[in-house]
Formats: sequence, structure tokens, C-alpha cells
Amino acid sequence: MKAGLAHRLIFAVYIAIFFIYLLGPLAVMGVSAFNTPQYPQVWPFEAFTLEWFGLLFADADMMYGLRTSLWIGVLVVAISVPIGLAGAIIMTQITARLRSTYYLIVVSPVLTPGIIIGISTVVFWRQFTTVTGTRFLYDGIFLTVLGQASYISAYCMLIILARLQRFDRAQEEAALDLGATYPQVFRHILLPFLKPALFSSAILAFLASFENYNTTTFSILADKTLTTVLAGRVRQGSTPAISALAVIIVAATLVGALAYEIWKRRSDKTAKERSRIARAAEEAELAGEAQPLPA
Repeated sequence: MKAGLAHRLIFAVYIAIFFIYLLGPLAVMGVSAFNTPQYPQVWPFEAFTLEWFGLLFADADMMYGLRTSLWIGVLVVAISVPIGLAGAIIMTQITARLRSTYYLIVVSPVLTPGIIIGISTVVFWRQFTTVTGTRFLYDGIFLTVLGQASYISAYCMLIILARLQRFDRAQEEAALDLGATYPQVFRHILLPFLKPALFSSAILAFLASFENYNTTTFSILADKTLTTVLAGRVRQGSTPAISALAVIIVAATLVGALAYEIWKRRSDKTAKERSRIARAAEEAELAGEAQPLPA
């Protein structure tokens, strides 16, 4: 009994330390964003203020970096998700002998340090645009999108592949036997099945792009994103305006996660209701066929 109590006590202390370590910095930034001192301060709490949020939105560099990060994130999603989808489909179509080699090739960008990806992207496209005369492509946003998408697409592929492995190929074969073309099977059968994975991979791709620093700091050239602006500001000393930005990002993340969970539960409920109606109709049809004919 004493041993069990000691184990529970140790587990409770571990959980408490874990959540303090995980949520403590967020709590500090959340409180300091509404405190009046010029330096991020939790205690003593002098007075409640929203001044730091106003200063944040009035910061031209910060807002420009935020817009650039959002634009890059959207472009990375538009490139990474289709590439990840194609990579996952190819993985399921090639022979088993080639899968390990193919998997090693497509996942290798994930294992490459972001600094290497950023530098190699800049070096390659500088030489390529010089030789081909397409100097207009040597742009910070363009290079950042390509550098980030080169490894984020591998994450998308892994998410889609996990969903694709549960797909019943008999549905494709049945549709083809009924006269459907391959594009119709892809559009009406495969894509609806992969919709949750596609949505999840898009969210992951956007978040991975938005918070990326290592690759971005080398490939963005003279331009700037939110992460590069924040890095420069932190070197000069943190201010409560940065805490205000953290509060906004955390709040937006929580709202997005809550909206996704509500949408997911409604979708699951609708799918279960459709499945129940289909089973009821099938059982009714079988019961009608089983009734004896009148004499």
C-alpha cells in the first residue's frame, strides 16, 4: 500500500513538473502582455493594460514580417500537400523491393539540417538563375518557399501515407469495373477518403513553415519574415509587445484547434448517421426479399 502511494505521489510530482515546464513560459508571457512595465514582468502586477497590443500592430517591421510569413506558409501548403500526396500514392504503387530505397530518398530531407537546406537552396538557385538568365527567380520569398517545401512535403507524405494504408483497394476496382475512369476514381473515391489526412497535412505544413527559422534565415536573403524579425528583436532585449504577439498566436492556435475538433466530431457524427441509414436500408431490403410469396 505504501509502495503504491509512493508511486502515485512520484507520478503526480512528475506530471506537475512537466506541465510547469511546458506551460510556465506561456503563462509568464501571457501575464506580462497585460502588465504595464516596459520589461516583461509578472510580479508585481502593477496595472492592467492593452498598450502592448497597440504597439505591436503599430510596428511596421513586425507586421511586414507577419504578412510575409503568412504568404510563404500558404505557398508552402500549395506545394507541399500535392507533392506529399503524389509521394504517398507512388509509395503504394511501386514494388516492395523498391519501397525501402524510395522511402529513404523521399524522407532524407527531413534528416537534413535546416541550415544545410537553406544554404544549398541559395547556392543552387544563384547558379541556376545566372546560367539560365532568369535572375528574377532569385528572390527571397521564392527561395524560402522552395527550401521549406523540400522537407515539409515529406511530413505531408507520411501523414497521407498513414491514411492511405487503410484504404480498401476493392473500392477502386469496383468503380473501374462499373466504367469509371482513373481520374473519376481519384476524384470521387480516393480524395474524399484522404480528406482528413490532406487537411491535417495542410495544417502541419503551414505551422512548420510559419515557425521555421533555420532554413528561412539563410534563404530569405534581404527580405524578412516574422521569425527573423523576432530573432533580431530578442537580441536587442525582449519587450511586452513580443509577449502580446505570443498571446495572439496561442489564442489563434487554440481557436483553430477547437474549430477543427468541432468540425471533426460533426463529420464523424454525420458519417456514422449515414452508415446507420445505409445498414437499415440494406436490412430492410434483405427482410423484404426474405418474405414468403403469398399463396
